[in-house]
Amino acid sequence: MTNTDIDETSELVSFPIQRTCPFAIPPVYTKFREEAPVSQVVLPDGGKAWLVTKYDDVRAVMSNPKLSSDRRKKDFPVVVPGQNAALAKHAPFMIILDDPEHAEARRPVISEFSVRRVAAMKPRIQEIVDHFIDEMLKLPRPVDLNQVFSLPVPSLVVSEILGMPYEGHEYFMELAEVLLRRTTDEQGRINISVQLRAYMDKLVEEKIANPGDDLLSRQIELQRRNGGIDRPQLASLCLLVLLAGHETTANMINLGVFSMLTRPELLDVIKADPSKTPKAVDELLRFYTIPDFGAHRLAMDDVEIGGVLIRKGEAVIASTFAANRDPAVFDDPEELDFSRDSRHHVAFGYGPHQCLGQNLGRVELQVVFDTLFRRLPDLRLAVPAEELNFKSDALVYGLYELPVTW
Repeated sequence: MTNTDIDETSELVSFPIQRTCPFAIPPVYTKFREEAPVSQVVLPDGGKAWLVTKYDDVRAVMSNPKLSSDRRKKDFPVVVPGQNAALAKHAPFMIILDDPEHAEARRPVISEFSVRRVAAMKPRIQEIVDHFIDEMLKLPRPVDLNQVFSLPVPSLVVSEILGMPYEGHEYFMELAEVLLRRTTDEQGRINISVQLRAYMDKLVEEKIANPGDDLLSRQIELQRRNGGIDRPQLASLCLLVLLAGHETTANMINLGVFSMLTRPELLDVIKADPSKTPKAVDELLRFYTIPDFGAHRLAMDDVEIGGVLIRKGEAVIASTFAANRDPAVFDDPEELDFSRDSRHHVAFGYGPHQCLGQNLGRVELQVVFDTLFRRLPDLRLAVPAEELNFKSDALVYGLYELPVTW
């Protein structure tokens, strides 16, 4: 067991590490994984953190109870301006709680995203996908798939799950996009957090007065039976579900379509046999690993990861992106291979904080890809691929626009 002390005179790699190519992992991740899989990096605020890049070590970080997820703690790694100040505008999100508080917050909503419940949602998801394709077909070509399809589909799905009016989705999407940019300054992030909190507070109050058959109404009733309604906690839950449920899925739709339009041999796989779409979805999730900033931890005690001693009070960042390109786990990991069984990827995290909505995300993507390419078999990019604008400055990787025609 070793601990490599920082040489204050040496130059540490800065984190976050920007993606410069949609298909290739930044070389520094590979270098770290091969030469020093637990290495220190410098954060935007000048703080330091241990960056973990091997698959097994990343899973060890995400499942170790000695490593806290609570971003409110002193010395927790800060990766964007205003991170702590923005969080302070909300009741704690479930994903930043540690057990037992995390388990208590998660338990009441687990059933909302079970395999069985999501399977029951599938016909409605199919209707939503078909509706937005119908609307897209009425538009003059080319269209921006991101605006007319990729964002609206998951936005409507998650709006119906929460029981919120879809009419407000554009306002929410505009705020969320700015919130998730790494370049948004501290005051901007705080202002958006205040606006989003007010938006969610109003939704909770409306549901208390007029409950329906939806996740939020069921949580309100459960809390009422258990002694009292925690409005701030419910507002934070809604915001978390909205942020996690629309932005990630929309970006995966864009990246999946982009991949299949630029590499038609991939599209041929699911066109020939739609039963292979679930594998294709998981491979796309593994390959892109778009939310690479969630697995941040703070050591609450000394802990060994990958043969390195991480001392109490030190920050840790587990790169799920690097882990999902680990050749010790995935053969030829730099290849996008729809025949691969990659369901054991860590794009949805691992351990107690593994994404609640992973079943929903998988089903949405499966329905989208099968339906879109069945109904628009000659779909194609409307601009050269090299002109596309990727979200290299965002907390969730993807595309800002995806012009297509048919």
